[in-house]
Amino acid sequence: MRLENRTALITGAGRGIGRAIAELFAREGARVAIADLSHDSASEAAESIRAAGGEAMALVMDVTDEQAVDDGFSQLADQWGGVDIAVANAGVQHIDPVHKLAYADWRKVVDVHLNGAFLVTRAALNQMYAGTGGTMLYMGSVHSLEASPLKSPYVAAKHGMLGLCRAVAKEGAEHGVRSNIICPGFVRTPLVEKQIPEQAKELGISEEEVIRNVMLKNTVDGEFTTVEDIAELAVHLAAFPSAALTGQSIVVSHGWHMQ
Repeated sequence: MRLENRTALITGAGRGIGRAIAELFAREGARVAIADLSHDSASEAAESIRAAGGEAMALVMDVTDEQAVDDGFSQLADQWGGVDIAVANAGVQHIDPVHKLAYADWRKVVDVHLNGAFLVTRAALNQMYAGTGGTMLYMGSVHSLEASPLKSPYVAAKHGMLGLCRAVAKEGAEHGVRSNIICPGFVRTPLVEKQIPEQAKELGISEEEVIRNVMLKNTVDGEFTTVEDIAELAVHLAAFPSAALTGQSIVVSHGWHMQ
C-alpha cells in the first residue's frame, strides 16, 4: 500500500491514462478524486473504484475554467481535508500542419494542456503549502522533449509543461513539494486512436503505415506503451520518499526517445 492515507486528484481521469492511474492509486491505498469534463465518465470511474473496495469521488472539471478548477479542489478539501498528490493529465489533440492550423485549434490545445496544468498546479499548491507538502505530477509526452510534424500546438504545450514542472520543483522545495513530469511514447488511448485516421489522411498513407512507420518507427520493439506502464510509474513517483527525485522528466516510450 504505497499510497496509504494519501489523497490524490487526477484530471482527465474518466478514461485512458488518467483512469488507469486513478485505479492503481486506489489499489495502493489512496483516496482518489476523479476529475473529468464528463460527469458520466467521472461517476462511472469513481463507482468502479468504490466497487473494488477503494475510496473515490467524482468531480466534473473543465481544466480551462479557473472557477471550476478551484471549486473542485475546494470540494476535495471539504471532504478529505486537502490534496497530497495532483496529476495534471487532461489533454486533447489536433492534427494539422502549421500553415493550415486555425488559431482557435491552437488555442484549444494549449489551453487544455498548459493553461489547465497551471490552474491545477496553483490550486493544488495552495493546499499543499498549507499542509505538509505533496507531489505534483504532469502528464507530458516524448513531445515535451522533441517534435513531430502536424502537432505544433501539442508539442509547444508539452514543452511548456516541462518548464512548469521544473519551476514548481524549484519553488515547491521549501514547502515540501516535489514535481516531476511523465513523458510517454504512444499509448493506444482514445486520443491516439483518433489520430491514426487523421494522420493517414494528411500523410496519404494507410492507417497500418501510420502505426508502423510513424508512431512506432523509433521504438526498440514496435510496441505501444500501455496505460499500466504509465500508472506504475505514477505510483512510483508519487510514493518516492525524498526530493532527490524532483524536476525530472521520465520517458516511458519503448526506447523511442532516450535521454
